[in-house]
Amino acid sequence: MLNLLTKITEIGKITLAEQNESIIKLVLPNEKYSFENFQIRETKLLKEAFVQLQEYFRGKRKIFEIPLNPYGTDFQKIVWKELVKIPYGKTLCYQQLSVLIKNPNAQRAVGNANNKNPIPIFIPCHRVIGKNGKLTGYKGGIDLKKYLLNLEEMNYICE
Repeated sequence: MLNLLTKITEIGKITLAEQNESIIKLVLPNEKYSFENFQIRETKLLKEAFVQLQEYFRGKRKIFEIPLNPYGTDFQKIVWKELVKIPYGKTLCYQQLSVLIKNPNAQRAVGNANNKNPIPIFIPCHRVIGKNGKLTGYKGGIDLKKYLLNLEEMNYICE
């Protein structure tokens, strides 16, 4: 059974799904998604996940500390694990990401894995850009990707 919770945030309506005490899905505003076998319930984890999202949107949180369990292929999971390592306020291009996963010719597959990321923001696929520095596709739209990158840039402090 899935637990779902939807709240209005700075970027619009977000739905989070939890299963077995891990976040498995984040539905962005304007994203179409349907769930089966769910109950709308504010669990401790879902509540904490929304608190951390609010802190992120206010520039107060740079690292998320909640359990994630994205469903995907083994390759997708490798890419998503590497995405979580991209520091707040930084970006990589698809080619750099494919080198980091030790598959330097897999830029297109890396892009497809980014596109399938079920937990955006927590798994920061918005931090991956084109080699030429241009913003490329994002599940929530290019404007949202630009917003998230600008938010991080404004709140980034060199350490």
